[in-house]
Amino acid sequence: MTAAKKTWVRVQLLLIAAVFLGPLAIAALMYFSGGLQPIGRTNHGALLEPFVNIPAALPASPTTTRIDGYWALVYLNDGACAATCVRALHTIRQSRLMLGGEMKRLLRVFLHGESLPDTVFLDAEHAGLISLRDSGFSSLLANKKPARLSGGGYFLLDPLGNLVMYFEPALDPAHMVEDIKRLLKLSRIG
Repeated sequence: MTAAKKTWVRVQLLLIAAVFLGPLAIAALMYFSGGLQPIGRTNHGALLEPFVNIPAALPASPTTTRIDGYWALVYLNDGACAATCVRALHTIRQSRLMLGGEMKRLLRVFLHGESLPDTVFLDAEHAGLISLRDSGFSSLLANKKPARLSGGGYFLLDPLGNLVMYFEPALDPAHMVEDIKRLLKLSRIG
């Protein structure tokens, strides 16, 4: 074998090694130098930290007994159920339906104030919606909403009763469903 041919064989061997080891070396360099850190967040809703366990905070709450063991998407409305409220109820219904096969893991809860909602409307349009008055739970939710975010949104509780996320009312329901699907996929409970 001539010297030129030996050199060409070595170059080919080095190129093959570079193809396999190059990406590994680049990935290791990015990881250990901190260049591989995520820039933003992947969730659209606001994580509510520290988590509040509703059954521990409000042991006599009627809501906790109704949603025990399920994920719950909660809408809070203290006044009469006007157009905004009707739109919000429609949003949580459609969001649950968008979960597909996972929708049986999520309950919808409507916490109303002293004015009773139209039960005929709720039965006809929102079958399966849990509608109740729970002033202790309502005030806890109102205080737990991040001050920087607009009110009138939706709260997500996990099957253990922990208050997990808050979704603003203007958020695209598809983004809310994306967050919920991610949590359902990662969850080993409920």
